[in-house]
Amino acid sequence: MKQPVGCLWERREFLRSSAILPLAGAFAGVGGYLPAATTITWPFHGAVLNWRHGQRVNGGLQITVSGIAPLEYLVTVNGRPAQRAGERFSAPVLLQERVTEIVAYSQGIAGRQEHRIRVVWDRHSFPRYRFAIDDNAFFLRDIARNNYSSLFDCFYLARLRELHSKYGTKFVLNIYYTTGDDFDLSQFPDRYRSEWADNADWLRLAFHAYADQPPRPYQHASPQQLASDFDRVAEQVLRFAGEQSWTPTTIIHWGMVLPQALPVLRQRGVRVLSGYFRKSGGVWDVNYHLDPVRSEYLSRHDALMDFDVDIVFSKIDVVCNSLSPEKILETLMPLVDDPNTAEIMDLMTHEQYFWPFYRHYLPDHWDRVEAAIRFVSERGYKPVFLHEGFLGAPE
Repeated sequence: MKQPVGCLWERREFLRSSAILPLAGAFAGVGGYLPAATTITWPFHGAVLNWRHGQRVNGGLQITVSGIAPLEYLVTVNGRPAQRAGERFSAPVLLQERVTEIVAYSQGIAGRQEHRIRVVWDRHSFPRYRFAIDDNAFFLRDIARNNYSSLFDCFYLARLRELHSKYGTKFVLNIYYTTGDDFDLSQFPDRYRSEWADNADWLRLAFHAYADQPPRPYQHASPQQLASDFDRVAEQVLRFAGEQSWTPTTIIHWGMVLPQALPVLRQRGVRVLSGYFRKSGGVWDVNYHLDPVRSEYLSRHDALMDFDVDIVFSKIDVVCNSLSPEKILETLMPLVDDPNTAEIMDLMTHEQYFWPFYRHYLPDHWDRVEAAIRFVSERGYKPVFLHEGFLGAPE
């Protein structure tokens, strides 16, 4: 896959091809010194920046760009002379547009070098959170089988409505097409359409996968398979719930999609994809096949833009079914003090753990969910849908 401008592989290639290499032997003969290639080290290519990363001035956000360049070289950043300290350089840059290109030029004995990156300014950012629930199918089967007079006669939706009433929380339910031989979305009645519409301001439905099994269904699936499954779910949701309740997904089952399948999602309105971006067995996983450099960055930051596919990747901060209420608070607490993770809280859980018949049922699952929502609400975070505006903030 194409690597980002700021990735380590490209930096190494830059160093090999740079004009300084003919003089490398001469420099190496003086204390073994090999001059650095001109490289912007902060911000990262594709970084999503907000008011926590700089200073609001003159209708923009002023940030301090930093990097490294060969000693004694003159460095400019977006045309302004940079300050030098050894190999390091720094310079102020004012962000006034949604996307800004940052260019560092250096000039010295071995000629001229440059490094270009682009960053995104989250201009109207504010502390916010989203809550997504994955693997939904059981509640739809329950409503269809019992022919309830209201959607909220189903305990699951009733409890979600209680949480919405108490905290204002907005929920996206990522759904399957089928639970297996016993139920699929074509069996869900359309007589609740007005009720779906009445609650669409806080309750939405989105594609997750065709079914729970097999695991990792799109890790190596073709773009055509992903498109077919997505469209099948969309067709049924639009039939029984209406357009106002349908939303582009932000989480694909298992968080793995081939790079060549990402355009399929973007063409269907997907603007954000959330994942864990964590290592498992020494390999980055639940990361949509992003390279290790970007995956490591996302493990420590809220979001990262992929300009090639026009999708923002978001780091999930907590999975409620995996942690006790106490551990949820311990996990979230340090995030609010880090400017790279404090602005957006990406919260989620999985539907099956709410149901007593499920083999891994969690009797305290609702307590876990409420612990996460209470934590962010008490600290002033506002509920949003990530697909609206830019990561839930106005564009």
